[in-house]
Amino acid sequence: MARAHLRPGARVYDLGCSLGAASMALAREMAPEDIEIEAIDLSAPMVERASRELAEAFPEHRINVNQADIRTLDYQPAGMIVVNFTLQFLPPEDRDAVIDKLYATLEPGGMLILSEKIISDDPVENAWLIERYHDFKRANGYSDLEISQKREALEDVMKPDSLNTHHARLARAGFVRSHTWLQYLNFASMVAFKAAD
Repeated sequence: MARAHLRPGARVYDLGCSLGAASMALAREMAPEDIEIEAIDLSAPMVERASRELAEAFPEHRINVNQADIRTLDYQPAGMIVVNFTLQFLPPEDRDAVIDKLYATLEPGGMLILSEKIISDDPVENAWLIERYHDFKRANGYSDLEISQKREALEDVMKPDSLNTHHARLARAGFVRSHTWLQYLNFASMVAFKAAD
């Protein structure tokens, strides 16, 4: 997907990069001269580890890993921005401004990939999705106590939005179209496109 939408040498932001999985996926698909990756995370230990692992795995690629807050980062024009499971940890009142800033950062024809935990607008469906996710965790060795503790730990930190809320926010920012291209239970990935001018 990225190759078809990026000009040679394009800058790509990987926001909330964690250990650099998205950056690694991009570097595997793109030649070193075709892409410049700016990986950003708020956590110093994540930045340190991602920096080391990306440098070891892709020494020929231009990959910069930096510690920063995506709300205040001084962005440079980019062809693509990836934001994986990061917006959900920002205060809800900050999210529109971040998406507006990312839209302004994208070059004409640019693409935003946004992956988030979601909630359903229907409370019954939402409860069903959460229970299926807990079933998935149990099947992968988590105890009910571990599931409960994780849920309690995230309750005040993570405030997910619905898919409708995400798509409405993307439209308000100016994206000409956005699609949910992947969903599993209460996790979804969306792609949004800026007009090519």
